[in-house]
Amino acid sequence: MQSFFGRASRNQRTFRPKKSAPAGNDGMKLKRHIDATLGSGNLREVVHLPVGEDVNEWLAVNTVDFFNQVNILYGTLMEFCTPATCPTMSAGPKYEYRWADGVKIKRPIEVSAAKYVEYLMDWIEAQLDEESIFPQKLGAPFPPNFRDVIKTIFKRLFRVYAHIYHSHFQMILKLQEEAHLNTCFKHFMLFTWEFQLIDRAELAPLRELIEPILVGH
Repeated sequence: MQSFFGRASRNQRTFRPKKSAPAGNDGMKLKRHIDATLGSGNLREVVHLPVGEDVNEWLAVNTVDFFNQVNILYGTLMEFCTPATCPTMSAGPKYEYRWADGVKIKRPIEVSAAKYVEYLMDWIEAQLDEESIFPQKLGAPFPPNFRDVIKTIFKRLFRVYAHIYHSHFQMILKLQEEAHLNTCFKHFMLFTWEFQLIDRAELAPLRELIEPILVGH
């Protein structure tokens, strides 16, 4: 079986280098906390804000992690997700997503799934690199609209998961990587729910998957 991460690393055309946790304040300490608690296997515990830590720091460090996870997951599918196979960014027949970033593309446009994800990853990377949004310096404040930026990032990352499950799950099964995908998605959803980062209506395309994850959370 070809390694999930091996496939991604060889697909340099689409795979981006992993982003690092914000260096400011307690960024690296929180990253180590995430890594340690993930090793316990209890994803419900992993998502909780550690006692005494700043919620914005916690959101920032986890956002980088989730960006990296989705980046790797989608990177393994790029050769199967083309303008020919996926001419629109969709999640089943009922849901279609159009791209706009409010700056370069102000009005939503219809693009292929591959182009949507390319635009999205470029946009998220630009947010992560913007120090006025994700501070790198010790003690630098987060902006007043920080949670709004985080919510937009999570809403759009969810759309990538929705597209993968609806359009590429058979390939995930063929690659024998469904357990990894499901674990990443469960972690993502538990964190999203813990901090109320995505409106319930946006979750509709994967409602049947999500409801069992959130039972008791």
